[in-house]
Amino acid sequence: MSSVQTIRVGHDEGDQRIDRWLKKRFPQLTQGAVEKWCRTGQLRVDGARVKANTRIETGQEVRVPPLPEGAPPPTTPKPGVKQSDAEMIQSCVLWRDEHIIALNKPPGLPSQGGSGQGDRHVDGLTAALMFGFKDRPKLVHRLDKDTSGVLLLARTDRIARALSEAFRHRLTRKIYWAAVAGVPHPRMGSIKYGLVKAPGRGRGGEGEKMMAVHPSAVATTEGAKRAHTDYAVLDALGARVSWAAMVPITGRTHQLRAHMAEIGHPIVGDGKYGGSGQENLGDGWGAQLGGEISRKLHLHARMIRFEHPITKKLITITAPLPEHMLRTWKTFGWSENDVPEDPFAEAS
Repeated sequence: MSSVQTIRVGHDEGDQRIDRWLKKRFPQLTQGAVEKWCRTGQLRVDGARVKANTRIETGQEVRVPPLPEGAPPPTTPKPGVKQSDAEMIQSCVLWRDEHIIALNKPPGLPSQGGSGQGDRHVDGLTAALMFGFKDRPKLVHRLDKDTSGVLLLARTDRIARALSEAFRHRLTRKIYWAAVAGVPHPRMGSIKYGLVKAPGRGRGGEGEKMMAVHPSAVATTEGAKRAHTDYAVLDALGARVSWAAMVPITGRTHQLRAHMAEIGHPIVGDGKYGGSGQENLGDGWGAQLGGEISRKLHLHARMIRFEHPITKKLITITAPLPEHMLRTWKTFGWSENDVPEDPFAEAS
């Protein structure tokens, strides 16, 4: 840790401030040390000088100077995982081989640690997913805390790099299911609003929210990034609520949630993007349907398809719906067996 390092920004690390990225990797770093590195030009991204608030992107190379002498040692994770947590995370395994593990992440469990998340998250429970291998598996992508569904982990650095590259170059196929307020029109289409972060209210930027930007204004809006979501209505209950499938062509923060809210059809249970001030095109306001329908987020990573980095076989993994969504589907009379696995492929 005493020499210069060059670190490539991982697939799940892009689109964040460099000072926050550094302090996640090196908890012993102070904000003052990071800002000094910036002032003196010691900290660089792809060879260029940066400021503490410069946003980094996946694949960029960060030159990290030697850590300050006398800095406190990095915090070390507490050894072991509680038996109850180990049993829980092992019960989430959908599929595994000697290279990859696929989980059905439950809603409410963060993918990684962060502000206020504590130690209970997927990344912190990977010691229970070693299954006789010497190394802990590594996350290669993330799901929001309240989003359930398929989540991949790699057993080795080599497989992690290969899968991260596949995600970065959009060589994987991901389909999400959601219940959304109202019925989008047309029933199959694309959403191409750009997204830009609005600062959160916490001291460290916690609670950040994505704001939609008209495609024509993305180029002139500071910090905005182009985003693209395809959607298809699979079933509907009158004009009040519909079952939608979504494919994130790009992978921006909160992309599906922000995009559906922007077109007037927020995801059911989405308090951040579908609150009482968010008009929807169903028969009410916001994303809460009331009655017996759960207030939890109804967004689920249903399916992922990818080429196995070693065997080169096409792997398709499907995750069953979480309990609260199953109850909603039963209430509305929707059946998982009545819809195609990939409605977009059938329509093309």
